[in-house]
Amino acid sequence: MAYFEENLRAVLATLEECQVSLVRNGDRDTAQLVSVAILELRIKLNRIEDSELKALCDAMLRDVDAASKPVQPKPPEGLRQRSPASLKLVK
Repeated sequence: MAYFEENLRAVLATLEECQVSLVRNGDRDTAQLVSVAILELRIKLNRIEDSELKALCDAMLRDVDAASKPVQPKPPEGLRQRSPASLKLVK
């Protein structure tokens, strides 16, 4: 098992070097593909379970959703806001 992990770490280091070289040479699309392979190897090396990865993604999506919601300003203290349903038409 130690040899397997050592080999994966060597492959990871090589892929990281390739990614840097691709970015330097302006090949960002291929560099992004290599970054996916790097991520997959890191997940294997750190023994991250699918459920842990899903929980992380869900938490990140909740943060993004919360950040994108508009903030409703609170009315100043002492002032009541009428809801539209409570307005009466006076003739």
